Formats: sequence, C-alpha cells, structure tokens
Amino acid sequence: MAGQKDAADQNFDYMFKILVIGNSSVGKTSFLFRYAEDSFTSAFVSTVGIDFKVKTVFRKDKRVKLQIWDTAGQERYRTITTAYYRGAMGFLLMYDVTNEESFSSVQDWVTQIKTYSWDNAQVILVGNKCDLEDERVVSTERGRQLADQLALEFFEASAKDNINVKEVFERLVDIICDRMSESLDANPSLVNVGTRLTADNPSAGNPGAGHPQCQC
Repeated sequence: MAGQKDAADQNFDYMFKILVIGNSSVGKTSFLFRYAEDSFTSAFVSTVGIDFKVKTVFRKDKRVKLQIWDTAGQERYRTITTAYYRGAMGFLLMYDVTNEESFSSVQDWVTQIKTYSWDNAQVILVGNKCDLEDERVVSTERGRQLADQLALEFFEASAKDNINVKEVFERLVDIICDRMSESLDANPSLVNVGTRLTADNPSAGNPGAGHPQCQC
C-alpha cells in the first residue's frame, strides 16, 4: 500500500530517475526490493527487460520522488535498457563481490553510461553481497581502487543483511541534489530538471504510457 501511495503522490519538490545497472545476478532486484519494500528473497528470477519502483524520501529539506529502474543485466536486453539511460539523474553500478566477471565488467558499464546518459549523471559503484565473506573473490580494496580510478564513490553492501542499502540510495540522492544546487546560480531553470527529465520526456522517464505499475 505504501508503494502505491508513493506512486500516486504528486506532492514533491523533485523527481529523480535512477537506474540500477550491472551484470545479471549481481543482486539488483533484491537490492531494490530491500530499499523500496524492506523485504528480501533469494528466489528472484532474472529481470526481463526493465521494471521500476517509486519511493519518496526527504533529503536536504526537500521531498524527492525517486523513480528507480531495475534493468536486466543480460546482453540480449542491452538495447532495451540503454534506451532508459537518457534522462537518468543517477546510477547505481553494481557488481557481486563473489563474482570476478561482474567486477571485470564495471568498466564496460561505465562506458555505457558515458555513451547513453547525460554528462551530469551521478554514479556510485556498489559491491553487493558483502555478507558472503567466505565466497568473496573481489576484495574491498580492489573495489575502492577501481572506484578511485573511475572517480566514483564506493560502497560495499548486502541486500540480504540490509547493509548500506538505504545509505547508498541516500548518498546518491544527496550527490544529485548537491550537483543541482551548484548549477542553480548559472542556470536557474535546472531547479526543475529532475521532474522534466523523468515526467515530461516519454522516452526517458515513462516509456510506454500504460506500462503496468510493476508492483510500485
């Protein structure tokens, strides 16, 4: 019910479109469900195409409506998911600390972001499944070094144990808000950029009106 209320609520200062991206099976859907509904299940099947949830938060005295898109990681869906990059204010780029291939793919995902999103999109690198310490193959230090190399902020997190899930999303929202504030003096019209990019651009923020609400 809370998710439905959030989805219908039009009383907000900003609306930010956020994408969760990364290889298949790194835990994107579980991460989003933990944040949006505070629930966890290991029984998710691979996301087909794209899904989204809506959550409203208060940050820096502003009411911010988040439209969070959960993207499929498989290569065959890449042309679908990259169409959603345009207009995104922020990205959570996720890898699995127990999966070397997902970590090796981070650079490719960064290239996708640079190719298909706008220049001011903010990105946080997230090493998910840090609860699986016995199965870890990517050290925290390697994750931090890669984030430094790519000039990204970095968190390790666990959807299962609810470690840093809320903190990651809140930090991303804060970064977006800070960047908007820095830009306002130069271009006051940017105050509505979040709403404009997610609500008024059908191809960016609401592809296919009539899209089911996806349990939002």
